Amino acid sequence: MKLLLTGNYAAAYAVRDAQPDVISAYPITPQTPIIEKLAEFIDSGELKAKFVRVESEHSAMAALIGAASVGARTYTATSSQGLLYMYEVVWWAAGARLPIVMGLVTRALGPPWNIWSDHADFFTVRSSGWTMLFASSAQEVYDLTLIAYCVAEHRDVLLPALVAWDAFEVSHTYEPVELVEDATRLLPPKGAWAPPLAAEDPASLGNLAYPEEYAETRRLMVEAVRRVPLVFAEAAGRLRELTGRDYSRGYECYRCEDAETVFIAMGSVYGEVRSAVDALRARGVPVGALKVWLYRPFPYEGVARVLDGKKMAIVLSRTTSLGAMGPLATDVATALALKGCSVKLVEFSAGVGGVDVTEDDVVAMYKAALEREGGTYFWRGR
Repeated sequence: MKLLLTGNYAAAYAVRDAQPDVISAYPITPQTPIIEKLAEFIDSGELKAKFVRVESEHSAMAALIGAASVGARTYTATSSQGLLYMYEVVWWAAGARLPIVMGLVTRALGPPWNIWSDHADFFTVRSSGWTMLFASSAQEVYDLTLIAYCVAEHRDVLLPALVAWDAFEVSHTYEPVELVEDATRLLPPKGAWAPPLAAEDPASLGNLAYPEEYAETRRLMVEAVRRVPLVFAEAAGRLRELTGRDYSRGYECYRCEDAETVFIAMGSVYGEVRSAVDALRARGVPVGALKVWLYRPFPYEGVARVLDGKKMAIVLSRTTSLGAMGPLATDVATALALKGCSVKLVEFSAGVGGVDVTEDDVVAMYKAALEREGGTYFWRGR
């Protein structure tokens, strides 16, 4: 079945198809339509879930920690300052090994106030233990949300998962979205994992841990994170069998095979990047593009394999990282260093705070990168 959906509604339909037991969220622009649509599904009987109304994002995540601790399938969504208000318990969810799924509509952090897209909120979670996915279209929002449940609830992982997408360009833009007719063929059965608590045997979760015990919990999380790429690929493989859509590598390459320069990006700007690649190719310039879906754990080996032998990599970061390269560029630099790849790396902070990035901008970035040393630059436009 195909429907015309915004990115936010695509997330809501994916959650409906996953049939969670408990949903809790607090409204914030531009995330609110996700939760409003889920409330409609609950009211109509399409989704048999408990909607927990709370006074803040911190309480929303706390409510899901309680629900997931006894085995409930859960969901929440937020943006920007909402994620920062939730931040303390985001780490609790990961440390407690609870397979909560969250949608994040990326939005700039204040001050000053801004409701448009910026990836600064997304990157704040990168060291927490959450599996982090980034979608560039409504279809990807739907697909990656279903995959997120498969990864989070897998017995070899049991870590929360986050799916992010850009404010307005994806969240409020209508696109055709093909639904999975029977999501149970893709998703793990409910209750397939063993929750840490049970109502029949009351206990406490989150007591003080001495240094050795704390270190052991982190070691076990490290091992679980290392298993995510395989579990992600298996879930993506099942989705490919059902739909033909393939996310299994965790990233997508476009015209990279014979490219001398590769653009690297996440999110909606990738569409402009692909158009720029085609425009440059028409002029005989050998360029390609790489889009990252699975950001944490980062696909270091795969990215290095794509970039090995290239002359230049250009990272488009939709955020500013003051005093350092942005997180995406840092991960690309790490991938290159681990494999000993000698590739010029140029980062442009572009599209910050919702500023439009066009095909012409991307072409101009390529020309500017040729003339500049490797490093980070703020893109002010042509």
